[in-house]
Amino acid sequence: MGKRDRAQEPQSWGPRNSQGRTPPPDAWSAPPQGPPPNGHQQDGTTPKPKKRRRVFLWFFLAVQILFLIWVIAGAASGSGTPDECRSLTGDGLKLCEDANDVGTTIGVGLVIGLWAAVDVILGFTYLIYRLASHRA
Repeated sequence: MGKRDRAQEPQSWGPRNSQGRTPPPDAWSAPPQGPPPNGHQQDGTTPKPKKRRRVFLWFFLAVQILFLIWVIAGAASGSGTPDECRSLTGDGLKLCEDANDVGTTIGVGLVIGLWAAVDVILGFTYLIYRLASHRA
């Protein structure tokens, strides 16, 4: 019988020990500690996703609060009789107070217009940021 006629032991695929036998279980390396590649843990549950920071949301809310305070302060500054009108009486007093009210209304309207413009700019900025981060 030649070498070809003898039955050979099945060979395993992988690194071989120098003595040709497997090491005892206590010499095995520890399993990896990270999450498995399929996204599931060993107990069958999925790991909790990382909590997203909502920096833009808090920045947006802070801008809204600042504009709201500005509008309230602007509207409150127009109440009462202005100092320029104190020496006037009759129709002159009424005309001066009405002019003050119109000025307050225009000022508050401009602040509200600026508020809306800032919100539109922030909205487009957030939209562009989201589109750029999803494509990357």
